[in-house]
Amino acid sequence: MPKPSTTRNLSGSSRSTADAPDLPTITFAGRAGMAVAALSVPMVALYFVYSGPPPEWNVLTRSLLTLVTMAVLTVFGVALARLLPRDDTGRSTLVGQLTVVSLLTYVAVILFATSLEAGTPLAFPDRGMDPTTDGPLAAAMALAHGPIAHLWIAMFFLGFARAARHFTTAVSPVVPWWALRGAVVVGVVNLLAVPSLYFGMDATHFYAVNGWGADALVGLITLVWVGFLGLGIHRARPVT
Repeated sequence: MPKPSTTRNLSGSSRSTADAPDLPTITFAGRAGMAVAALSVPMVALYFVYSGPPPEWNVLTRSLLTLVTMAVLTVFGVALARLLPRDDTGRSTLVGQLTVVSLLTYVAVILFATSLEAGTPLAFPDRGMDPTTDGPLAAAMALAHGPIAHLWIAMFFLGFARAARHFTTAVSPVVPWWALRGAVVVGVVNLLAVPSLYFGMDATHFYAVNGWGADALVGLITLVWVGFLGLGIHRARPVT
């Protein structure tokens, strides 16, 4: 009588262990995503407090909020990397890797743009300059905050929707369907904002590269939807 093979059983055991939900990571990712949304609202609001050049405290405060928001977004990205599906070899899928790398690249771009923005009042504290429109660094900051950031965060949302679809068929889904559909919509909205670099730097225009629509509004929607992703992850976690 042939002996039963143990290879298949071992493989199945390791597979089930690898696919088991990581509850601490799920909770961590969910809370980090929601924290990003909570921080983004006052951060964006500070851009609309003054119609003219903002005082130094305003620019530095919103820059500090941006740094904290990006730090929490980095935490969210690292936690998300542990939740996205893996292939048969135990490595992250290509789409999953692209998703996480795109998000972390977005963080780096925003940090670069924020350093340029905060540098204007630090270098010229008594000049009453608006760093989003005045000075040689404004154009570089606008391009980084705008089309560059839009493209990379769109890659994140669309990649996330594709990679996380694996979880929707699991017994305990990590991401609900509404979160995936919303991620696709927000990704497409960001793609539509990429051509704003052709529409000048008049911030009062909706579709200007630094405008209130293509830049501020789309940026707020983007970070708030990260919060909804966190909420979806948190609410869909398996109950023990």
